[in-house]
Amino acid sequence: MSEKRPPLGILLLDGGHERAHYALVMASGAAALGRDVVLFATNGGCRLLLADCPLVQHPREAHLASRGVAGIGTLLAAIASLGVQRMVCEAGLKAEDLGAAPLAPGVERAGVASFLGAVGAGQIVSL
Repeated sequence: MSEKRPPLGILLLDGGHERAHYALVMASGAAALGRDVVLFATNGGCRLLLADCPLVQHPREAHLASRGVAGIGTLLAAIASLGVQRMVCEAGLKAEDLGAAPLAPGVERAGVASFLGAVGAGQIVSL
């Protein structure tokens, strides 16, 4: 029997396509390997977890698809089905004037303390 590994916390600070895409790649990869993952988006990164994610329409999505690389829409669905805990920073939403924007199903509004509590003694990476 293998030992349970500590959670992986992914902190997404930026709303750019490349960072958001790779945050999803990391989250889905770790979750597929059986690791608990917490994705916490703040500031510009909050847009990734909105109900109507604008990054799904980014021009780079067609480029990725033409090369057989999963895009943001596919990866968002994957992390949801893999049980990745998804959090959006309440302060980050306010800072970006997105406080009233609807979030994707299953995404929690939270603060830094909630993120740190969910990750516990696990590892945190920032993108």
